[in-house]
Amino acid sequence: MSERARVFVTRPIPEVGLSAVREVAEVDVWPDDLPPPREVLLERVRGVDGLLSLLSDRIDSEVLDAAGSGLKVIANYAVGYDNIDVAECRARGIAVGNTPGVLTETTADLAFALLMAVARRLPEGYDFVRDDRWQTWGPLLLLGPDIHGSTLGIVGFGRIGREMARRAQGFGMRTLYSSRTRATPAVETELGATFVELDELLAESDFVSLHTALTADTRGLIDARAIARMKEGAVLINTSRGAVVEQVALAEALRSGHLFGAGLDVTDPEPMRGDDPLLALPNCLVVPHVGSGSVRTRDRMAEKTAANLIAGLRGEPLPDPVA
Repeated sequence: MSERARVFVTRPIPEVGLSAVREVAEVDVWPDDLPPPREVLLERVRGVDGLLSLLSDRIDSEVLDAAGSGLKVIANYAVGYDNIDVAECRARGIAVGNTPGVLTETTADLAFALLMAVARRLPEGYDFVRDDRWQTWGPLLLLGPDIHGSTLGIVGFGRIGREMARRAQGFGMRTLYSSRTRATPAVETELGATFVELDELLAESDFVSLHTALTADTRGLIDARAIARMKEGAVLINTSRGAVVEQVALAEALRSGHLFGAGLDVTDPEPMRGDDPLLALPNCLVVPHVGSGSVRTRDRMAEKTAANLIAGLRGEPLPDPVA
């Protein structure tokens, strides 16, 4: 880079990442917590050499056209990159990077926290006390399913899915998994996990936790038919992508009692509106996509994103490339 490169950052990220980028480039940061409006994004990317994006930024051919031929690299502050038209970037010779590996354990922690909160009805219990309805101890008050000794079904057995299985071992759970690629016998033995087809997993599991990427094959994977296959009184946890689940079918299953409950870190659309029917259901816990939301993890994501961006600006291979 003979001249200082220009970079647009679509949202403030931890300073450990921004400061690294500022050392090598002129950095324009959109200051709001909300994503830049489309017209602002198209204007601010004009003539940039690098773009640091978030999952909520749709990076398609229109954005790439607006940026122009000087755009060398897009660094996505996320593991997922379904917000980016990777094929179009590849065709234009634009490098794309993400942040794998750093949020695995943190997201698995959140998924298991959702599982426990829904099973033990913690949000309902909090509301019960806050609303001054707690009059006495009761044998039938806020009962839920046991976690220990139950069956956990994991859909998608990548890094996060495997960490979910590891956590289940501490609760003596039987773990089934379904995945496009089967794990090695050594991994299955280490994690106490058994490979099954999806229909069998749905029928056998007390808890189903989704950890699959969003693709053409997984969009709407958990639809009305899949939910009907689930065990009566099961719990669904989703920390993957909202569009993997058909939310209308999920709401009906929760209302009817076919499912005991659900815990969602991701929704479709995202963000979810406050009047969404799922939020009226006491057996559905929704949190605002905070799976990676620890200070340490978000700092590490910022460091990885900055490293991808700087490498791309220098014309070097990205540490974590997706294209």
